[in-house]
Amino acid sequence: MLTELRCRQAKAADKSYKLSDARGLHMFVTTTGFRSWRWKYRIAGKEKLLVLGSYPNVSLALAREHRDAASRLLKAGTDPSVDRKQTAAVRHIEHATTFEAVAREWHAQQVSSWVAVHAADVLNSLEKDVFPYIGSTPVAAVTSPMVLQLVRRIEDRPSVETARRVRQRISAVYGFAIASGYATSDPAVSIRGAMKPLIKKRQPALASLEDARALLTAAEASAAHPMTKLASRLLALTTLRPGTLRTTGWAELEALSEDAPVWRIPADRMKLKVARKQDERFDFLVPLSRQAMDVLRAARAFAPRGPLVFPSQRHAHKPISENAIGYFYNRLAVRARHVPHGWRSTFSTVMNERAQALDRPGDRAIIDLMLAHIPEGVEATYNRAAYLQRRTEIAQEWADLLLDGFAPAAQLLEGPRR
Repeated sequence: MLTELRCRQAKAADKSYKLSDARGLHMFVTTTGFRSWRWKYRIAGKEKLLVLGSYPNVSLALAREHRDAASRLLKAGTDPSVDRKQTAAVRHIEHATTFEAVAREWHAQQVSSWVAVHAADVLNSLEKDVFPYIGSTPVAAVTSPMVLQLVRRIEDRPSVETARRVRQRISAVYGFAIASGYATSDPAVSIRGAMKPLIKKRQPALASLEDARALLTAAEASAAHPMTKLASRLLALTTLRPGTLRTTGWAELEALSEDAPVWRIPADRMKLKVARKQDERFDFLVPLSRQAMDVLRAARAFAPRGPLVFPSQRHAHKPISENAIGYFYNRLAVRARHVPHGWRSTFSTVMNERAQALDRPGDRAIIDLMLAHIPEGVEATYNRAAYLQRRTEIAQEWADLLLDGFAPAAQLLEGPRR
């Protein structure tokens, strides 16, 4: 039998040679001096050779352990060479199916059914909050405690709502992984009961007409940029989502009728499911009041040459910042009471209370339509022009109430022109 000293002293020779140990194990020495352990065995009447590693990375003692383990497999009817290849294949698959690899594959499959902003948000949240912690772990090896630990980090920021979205996204990845044969269970499911409860807060919004008018009065008396003031006024009048309003181009507004102006916003610019974004039936119609048209004329006069209604102060081909109106309101110290998105709630509250006071129960559903609230299950029957006459009347009534006594929009055009 070999000794460790004999192994260390083995040197290169003119021809490759082997140093026998016992039970088929030997060291093979090449003409370059490379030494490796090999085990000779027979299976199904055929002689085979299994390489057990190189020396000195694999010591004599460890080589004997590898030989004994292979011998046990052989006695159990398994070919050690085949077992080695299968194990290597499994390790290769595990490396190729890390959580990050599978998550990116899942994301690539889903991205066509998402709007671009949501697709980017999903990937960014995974890259920021998930991949640094479990991204390199084989997807089948991730445990519930590992997932809980990473969502705890998010909760402690504190970002409870984000933590819950991240858990849902991890669970969605596992739904894909299980269906694809990469994993057999979802470790994100069982941690739901261990997460912090989510206490949802509504977007801050003024609840009375008097407060809404006071906010606009203060806003328009401030030293803010004229374009921000105009955007703020039109947002209050139309109660659109801020993201939709700020990216509006003049091309959508060129064919407006002066007598009965109705702004048609393409479905692909609205907050809708991807399938609806491609369906013209879900284009959104916004009846424009006289005051809204007044704002548009003032905006065109202030920036007559650009493609956007509310361009950035620095770049005419880019819209105003998504935070422009929000920061504007923050400077007025109303952050905890009202945000740009809050105009939707203010309009709904004021006009629904007015409808109740004037015994107009049918207005509630119409007000919902004016906020682009489309009931589920209406794909085949949705009529974008439903109750358009009454919507026009409500839009004008809201504008008259909100801006009674206010100066024309043109008077907001103070400051340097383009």
